[in-house]
Amino acid sequence: MSEPATLATSDNTSMQVPIAEINATLIQQLKMSSSAINSEEIKGLSDKPSPYTFGTGDVLQIVVWDHPELAEAQGPQQQSNGRPYDPPQGFVIDHNGNIQIPYAGDAHVAGLTMDEARSVVTSALSRFFIKPKVSVRVTSFRAKEIFVDGEVRVPGTVPINDIPMTLFEAVNRAGGFAPTADQSHLVLVRKGVSYSLDVPGMLARNVNPASILLQDGDLLRVVSREESGVYVMGEVNKPMTALPLRTGKLSLSDALSQAGSLNSGSADAAQLYVIRGAQSSEPRVFHLDARSPVSMVLANQFELLPKDVVYVDGNGLVRFSRVLNLLLPAINASLTAAVVTK
Repeated sequence: MSEPATLATSDNTSMQVPIAEINATLIQQLKMSSSAINSEEIKGLSDKPSPYTFGTGDVLQIVVWDHPELAEAQGPQQQSNGRPYDPPQGFVIDHNGNIQIPYAGDAHVAGLTMDEARSVVTSALSRFFIKPKVSVRVTSFRAKEIFVDGEVRVPGTVPINDIPMTLFEAVNRAGGFAPTADQSHLVLVRKGVSYSLDVPGMLARNVNPASILLQDGDLLRVVSREESGVYVMGEVNKPMTALPLRTGKLSLSDALSQAGSLNSGSADAAQLYVIRGAQSSEPRVFHLDARSPVSMVLANQFELLPKDVVYVDGNGLVRFSRVLNLLLPAINASLTAAVVTK
C-alpha cells in the first residue's frame, strides 16, 4: 500500500486517505464485495408466479351458455374506432369488489382467481337456472399497474395482466431498452424502498432476472449511461467523461481508451490514480503503475463505478514547466515595474 494521501475537507480540516495498490488480489476483493451487495439488494424480490386475482376496475365478460339474453346486460360492443379509454363490453368490478349479475344481483369477485370467480357466478346463477354453464374471462385489465420510466422506448404505465410481470416482461412491454440505457443500473421503487438491479451482473452470477416479479404500484426506472459516467482527467490526450457500455461495464482501460490514452509527452505512467467516493465521508484512492504491460491487464480487469475520477499525473518536466509558466508572468511584471519607476 502506498503512502496515504491528505485531502482537505469542507471545514478546512485534513483527512488521511489510504492509497491502495491495484493488483489481482484487490480486484478479486472488489468483485466479491460488489457481488455480495447486489445479492443482498435483490433478496426478497424473487418469487414464484401466482394466478392473477381480480381487482377494482377490471372488466369481466361472463357468458352463460344457452342464455344469450344475459349478454345484453354487459352493454353494447365497443366500436373499433372508439376512444382507447372507453370501457369495453362487460361487467366492471366496482369499488366494493362486486359485479352485478342479472337475476342474481351482486357477487363479490375482487381478490379471486378466474376459477374462483367462475364458481361464485355459477353458484349465484344456480338459484335461477338449472346447472348453468358459465365461462368468465377478463376483457380489460385495469386494476393493477406498474410504471416504467427512463431509458426505454415506450415509457409509461404498464397494466398487470394474467402474464406474470417479471423484470424482463416489464422492460419488453415498455418497448425494450433504449440505446442510451445502462442495463446494469435499474432502480425498482416499491413501497418507498429503492432496490438497485444489475441485469448483466445477475446473469454473470447465474441469477435469472425473470425470477424478479413486479407488484402493483411498483416503479421501474432505467438509468441513462450518461448518469453513470467516469471523469478522466490529467495527462490524457482528451480529458472527458467516459461512458460505460450498454451492459453498464467500464474498465479502467476502457476509460483511458475513450480519453485517447495517456499523453506520451507529459504523462507519468507510474502515477495513475482512481478516486472513488470523492463526495462521501469515506473516499478511497487506488494507484496503478502503468509502465509495464502487466499493468494493462490489471487495468482491463479493474471495473470503474459511476462518478469515479481517473487522474493521470504529469512527469517531472511538465511540473517544472508549469511552475515556470506561473512564475514568469510575475517576474516579468516585477521587472517592468522596476524599469518604469527608474
